[in-house]
Amino acid sequence: MAHPRAMPPHPPTLALTPIGIVHSPWLDKRSAPRQPAEARDAVGRIELFASAEIADALTDLDAWTHIWVLFWFHLNDSWSPKVQPPRSQQKRGVFATRSPYRPNPLGMSVLRLDRVEGCVLHVRDLDIVDQTPVLDIKPYVAYTDAVQTASAGWLDAPEADVVKDSGPRFAVEFVGRAVEQLAWLKPRAALDLETLARNVLCAGPAPHAYRRIRVRDGYSVLAVKDFRLRFRVVERCIEVFEISTGYRPRVLSDPHAEASELTPLSVHREFLRVFEELE
Repeated sequence: MAHPRAMPPHPPTLALTPIGIVHSPWLDKRSAPRQPAEARDAVGRIELFASAEIADALTDLDAWTHIWVLFWFHLNDSWSPKVQPPRSQQKRGVFATRSPYRPNPLGMSVLRLDRVEGCVLHVRDLDIVDQTPVLDIKPYVAYTDAVQTASAGWLDAPEADVVKDSGPRFAVEFVGRAVEQLAWLKPRAALDLETLARNVLCAGPAPHAYRRIRVRDGYSVLAVKDFRLRFRVVERCIEVFEISTGYRPRVLSDPHAEASELTPLSVHREFLRVFEELE
């Protein structure tokens, strides 16, 4: 007679102490790229909490071109056993995905290391949200970390089950009126509108659950925070030709209204006034 298998004891709670914090152009989960490959050349830095021990721990790191960064998905307060990834037509077990909604919200990214200055790491291909706590840094060792014979799991499933990559990335250009509007906004808006837009649009112009794009007659509109960018597609290039506020006139005319994003309503009102006068 088989004896029932005893349940393993519940593991003890583990205490983790962040060693630093990420400074990134991605200010929330919606704007952040899904993978480092979709954040090509996005720059930022990892500021480690300075101490003699941390300074010693960074010795020799600047000889590496890429690093693993382990971090905490600090904006998540729950998890799901099954999730629907951006490239899947159905839900998958969370352990078979890179979803941030995990029992322990641990994340990992391979980033390009530009340089080390004191306790600050300057990095590229950054796909991590601003103010994310960093738990550990490890060197990326190509000959052991890259497994050429590894399978792609459910990503290799038939076309009906997986949203395949759309092909080569698109070039993104700001043209005409959008160039003037972007130049006016840069010193006044507390967000890098150009970088945010390029990151989204380089993956393609099609609407998607992770891209706030609406198709209009002859053009499309991308929502980036509280701004709207009108664009058209010319072969493999996406041309952003106009920027507008995302607020309705009744909100902009209400003296008691408050902005829900980072840019004050006063900037939106002035933006509208300046470019209406130029028409």
